[in-house]
Amino acid sequence: MKRENIKELTDKELRDRLDAAEKAYVQLKIQHAITPLDNPAKITLDRRMIARMKTELRARELNIK
Repeated sequence: MKRENIKELTDKELRDRLDAAEKAYVQLKIQHAITPLDNPAKITLDRRMIARMKTELRARELNIK
């Protein structure tokens, strides 16, 4: 998901996707600890996407105040 796509989402959709992404990230890390992944860079990409979503949510909070 690109930054432009994140900005188009509503707050509720963004929170829902953030929750799903965080759960998937935790599962991916557990899976990687048990057996190495074919593409371990996916962990980094997922972590950065979560950070982008959190940043957008925080920016929206600050703009409201």
